Amino acid sequence: MSTLSRLAGALLLTSALTVPSVAFAQQDTSDAASDEQTSADQPEEDLEVSIPGGEIIVTGRRDRNVEQTANQVVSVLSTEQIARTGEGNIAGALSRVTGLSVVGKGFVYVRGLGDRYSLALLNGSPLPSPEPLKRVVPLDMFPTGVIASSLVQKSYSVNFPGEFGGGVINLTTKATPQEAFLTIGGGVSGDTITTFSDGLTYYGSSSDWTGFDNGNRDIPPALQAFLDSGDRMSSGDVDTSAILAQLVTGRNALVQRYNQTPINFSANFSGGKSWTLGDGEFGIIAGGGYSNKYSTRQPLQQSSLSADLELLETDFKSTITDQRIVLNGLLGLGYEFGDGNRIRLTNLYVHDTIKQARIGLGQRHQTDTDFFQQRTGFYERQLFDTQIVGEFKLTPELSLQLRGGYANSKRKAPFELFFEYVRTNAEADPFGQYFVNRLNNGNGGDGGVTFSDLNEDLWSGGIDLGYTLAEGVRVSVGGAYSDTSRTSSRRDFKFLAPPDFMGYPEVISGIGMLRPDLLLAPSVVKTFGISMIETDEGNPAFAAGLKNWAGYAKVEAELLTGLSVDVGVRYEDAQLDVDPIQVFNEPTAIAASTHLKNNYWLPAATITYEVQPGMQLRASASKTIARPQFRELLNQPYYDPDSGRPYLGNPLLVDSQLYNAEARWEWYFARDERVSVAGFYKKIDKPIEAFVAGVDLTTSYANAPEAQLYGAEVDLQKYVNIGDWGDGNRRLMASANYTFTKSKLKVTAADTVQFYGAASTVATDYFRDGAPLTGQSDHIVNLQIGLENEDRLSQQTFLITYASDRVVSRGLNGTPPQPDVIERPGVQLDFVAREGFKLLGTDLEAKVEVRNILGRGHEEYQQFGDRRVDVNTYDVGTTYALSLSATF
Repeated sequence: MSTLSRLAGALLLTSALTVPSVAFAQQDTSDAASDEQTSADQPEEDLEVSIPGGEIIVTGRRDRNVEQTANQVVSVLSTEQIARTGEGNIAGALSRVTGLSVVGKGFVYVRGLGDRYSLALLNGSPLPSPEPLKRVVPLDMFPTGVIASSLVQKSYSVNFPGEFGGGVINLTTKATPQEAFLTIGGGVSGDTITTFSDGLTYYGSSSDWTGFDNGNRDIPPALQAFLDSGDRMSSGDVDTSAILAQLVTGRNALVQRYNQTPINFSANFSGGKSWTLGDGEFGIIAGGGYSNKYSTRQPLQQSSLSADLELLETDFKSTITDQRIVLNGLLGLGYEFGDGNRIRLTNLYVHDTIKQARIGLGQRHQTDTDFFQQRTGFYERQLFDTQIVGEFKLTPELSLQLRGGYANSKRKAPFELFFEYVRTNAEADPFGQYFVNRLNNGNGGDGGVTFSDLNEDLWSGGIDLGYTLAEGVRVSVGGAYSDTSRTSSRRDFKFLAPPDFMGYPEVISGIGMLRPDLLLAPSVVKTFGISMIETDEGNPAFAAGLKNWAGYAKVEAELLTGLSVDVGVRYEDAQLDVDPIQVFNEPTAIAASTHLKNNYWLPAATITYEVQPGMQLRASASKTIARPQFRELLNQPYYDPDSGRPYLGNPLLVDSQLYNAEARWEWYFARDERVSVAGFYKKIDKPIEAFVAGVDLTTSYANAPEAQLYGAEVDLQKYVNIGDWGDGNRRLMASANYTFTKSKLKVTAADTVQFYGAASTVATDYFRDGAPLTGQSDHIVNLQIGLENEDRLSQQTFLITYASDRVVSRGLNGTPPQPDVIERPGVQLDFVAREGFKLLGTDLEAKVEVRNILGRGHEEYQQFGDRRVDVNTYDVGTTYALSLSATF
């Protein structure tokens, strides 16, 4: 292999991660040994690749393993590999990659590090997040139907943003086709706990099945007039009863039993075509999808304030039904002309809505008093992203890339209604045997409503210039700019009845037993003078922004035959600001703001040595950073509807700095077959960690002094031909990977931390020396075993995943401290079968899925000796799915 050819192959995958392009090219025939090694009869799979600032080196056949030829440590999920997993969203598919695990609703953890250390890109450009608690986008928002490939790079290279902790995940959308096609598909699914069983719902609006509200949840006129006025409810000049009379109705507050929850269904399409236009080819691709899914769970949610967990503060059993509607669309335009020049415009839209109804029954303080809770919510998340990329080959040695993008994300949560009824079970109480809501701010009943709104805009651009100095030596320089701005508001109100609410004449003294929509009917509100208060008049709205200017320079060179280096440095200058928005005419006396302005030099180097054809050694080292997320900086309460936990940010957080090192041995002994062993180490200065504080067990954040993390990975993939079974040649596929990770906080008695409004700055009051990082599992295992037909589409695959226990939140700090809150993911077994066939001349694909065959439930708990407190534990059913698609 020539040095230039080897260098081009080594750059192949890194460039695919950085900038999107449509590239189809010729088979590289310069390495006979490689061709012989990978000459098995395999179908061609076009890959979309490009080199930032350099020549566009492309391959139309999978005879060159991009994981092998990349200069960095990468893992690849191609279209075919994504399809094999059968996952409906890209987060599920990524959970099969070595060292990756998915936590919560679509947040990917790399090597056990939290989602804050994972960088998600779309076609090489950054994405805004629609989540209040995150700055990274949840990847379960992306249906696999709009993604052509997913690439994970675990070693840092300077052409990526500096916020690179565990790795970068780049999603590449489908591009313009070489041949015209149209694919239409649909599917149904259900699980053993939800489908055809009783669940919960509420009316909401007649258009809820679309994921959009028809106006029933618009802010009522009286409340809107109050919000526009800038007045404070605490001033006493606001007619709160008039506002309240318009808030609670049978449409938004009447929770009903959903007899026989219906089956889930989905539909999707994609199509594309190319035309000759002038001296080039113009192509278009479009796709879209819709899914409607129900999920019911019954969590046991307990909490304790005692270090030995002997006394329960709360003990609730709830029933929660989510109806999740996802609507997505993709439109891509591309034009290729001349010798390697191309322009591409990509537009992506995702709208993800959860309609939630929740009821719960439990006790507090280990008394005989029962509390009945009800919540209703409608959570809309939306992402729109548009990008344009131009790749130009100016001379045989000089190439230029330009890219720009705009993305917007939104989250709206209007009318989060909460009610709590109390049954005292006391003989002295005339209503002791009934659930009553006295609307007395938690003393004998409670009620309230929250309106949340988040909007985030992200503008980004970049330029990459590459020049080949000599055979095997290439220099790249580039710059990037991003500007993220977010506004977030949360207006939280409680309903408050007068003290004598239950003391009216006997004929109406049972008014507190009415269901919520009747309890707060306009006539009741007016007659009894029920009012409202706003719980947070200090900081109900914030504005946040992050501006980042960056430049980099790197050299890729083959120093000796088989020895190549990728070395460079990146400079970043960023300003992060979080400030309260003045919503009242009279400003708040004390404002909790954050202003971080930092610049960094971030070096990175990777050395790759080819021991023999197909076998190589790698070593890499780098410095990277992690910035606090916007919501973690907001000194504003937030209730997470998924976990049921309250959160509060810390404006005093600062950046974390990471020092990374890795060594790896890889052997690619045949096409699509490999084995690798790696070891890695990270030191993190001032890692941001979550902890629990206060009697209400609120989760907040602070910078721990230091953390260290080390581990190892083993990855193996092997195919075994088992002969002709009559319908074609069959082979057995086995893919297994294992990641071991160990982390610990380094805390001494002399260390300090900064937490807004806290009396103590002693680090040991917040963190324990030697405790693991939150979200980190010591052991992650992925195993796929399956059969496939080499002559036609026929695959049957068992997929096994395992993640060991991980800390999701620190226990309550004290002397002594509480045990941490642990999540136990355990073992999950899935089965996916895909079968292709023809009917009336049309290509069809049928897919059967069985998920969570072992019925693995969700467990979050604290443990002290034989005492266990279940923080959020519930059963998860086995899911069955059937889908069919046709390609014309």
